[in-house]
Amino acid sequence: MRKWYDSAVLAIAAVKRDCSVAAVIAGLIAVTVSYAGPLLIVFQAAKAVQLSDAQLSSWIWAISFGSGLTGLILSMRFRAPVIIAWSTPGAVLLVSGWAAYTFSDSIGAFVLSAVIITALGFSGLFSGIMKRVPQSIIAAMLAGILLKFGVEVFVSLKQLPILASPMILSYLLAKRLYPRYAVAVTLFVGLIAAYNLHALSFEHVSVGLVQPVFTLPTFSLEALLGLGIPLCIVTMVSQNATGIGVLRVDGFNTPANPLITATGIASLLTAPFGSHGINLAAITAAICTGKEAHPDFDKRYIAGIVCGLFYMLVSIFGATIVSVFSALPNELVAVISGVALFGSLSASLSAAMKDEQQRESGLITFLVTISGITLAGIGAPFWGLVAGIITDGILNGRIGGLLKRLVTVKP
Repeated sequence: MRKWYDSAVLAIAAVKRDCSVAAVIAGLIAVTVSYAGPLLIVFQAAKAVQLSDAQLSSWIWAISFGSGLTGLILSMRFRAPVIIAWSTPGAVLLVSGWAAYTFSDSIGAFVLSAVIITALGFSGLFSGIMKRVPQSIIAAMLAGILLKFGVEVFVSLKQLPILASPMILSYLLAKRLYPRYAVAVTLFVGLIAAYNLHALSFEHVSVGLVQPVFTLPTFSLEALLGLGIPLCIVTMVSQNATGIGVLRVDGFNTPANPLITATGIASLLTAPFGSHGINLAAITAAICTGKEAHPDFDKRYIAGIVCGLFYMLVSIFGATIVSVFSALPNELVAVISGVALFGSLSASLSAAMKDEQQRESGLITFLVTISGITLAGIGAPFWGLVAGIITDGILNGRIGGLLKRLVTVKP
């Protein structure tokens, strides 16, 4: 016990010594960017299935507190700015496919996704499996899921041009001058425009603390295959793999397996409270891993700690966040959600069409995913993935080899 106490004292002393204004600001900006864009997609998903305010508040608490605590622990443990967030592609997936399943079955799908992610991280199988599934197919599935959000930006331009136009223009200008803060700038401009148009309604905004709602998960084959498996795939590929890449680019050789395992466990523990998935951050991570966070490489971990603390603080006021965001006009939400995903959409489309041999399988995956078809109660993203793998196997004559490699995968 004494040993644990001494270690804690030393860790706190190190944090105090290494703390800097730049790192604190970087952590705060990372949290602000997360709530400025990705959180709005959570609201769209909640509207799609008509969640109650209590369920939505619990969901926000679960993803915020889970992300914050996990990031705080990992940043202190590895002395690296490990930024954890909720799965943005996962939330996008929910918008398009959640309505087909009951809420408790969806929670069961979240649990399955978390268990698989934990197993992949603990066993080290993640990198092995990803090498065996063509990246163009996975990228095409993600692009199909994201497409709707990009389209909605310009649908909003038609519905309320006086609000959408300045937001799109400000996004483009900020992307040119201050790319990291483009989403935050767009949201700020949108709020000003909405205020001037009297489109904001804060009459029902209230300040209140969150009351987490526990939902006992139930399991149906349709939800597990149609929601759980695609959720796991998009989270691992578009978030965890990218998050590891961001750390590596800035020189942090933090071992991947413990990070993936920790996010899987966090997702599992928070799933019954509504969390669809907690993972390594990518875009916001870049704010904290670079020189902007601190010139001294060894002191940037403070940004990860600060980010975690802010997430945990904000999570307490989940009910307040719900009431504030409910006051925003639909067009503002659509535009900010769409521009926040422009980068992911363009990167996914590019990756899907990059390899000439796999271009057609990527195209079929993309088309099946955006079709919205549901077969045997299972949604389009899963069938898009299946169609792409079958197409790739037939066109490239390796379907038997692919199946063999998948069942014999080694860490």
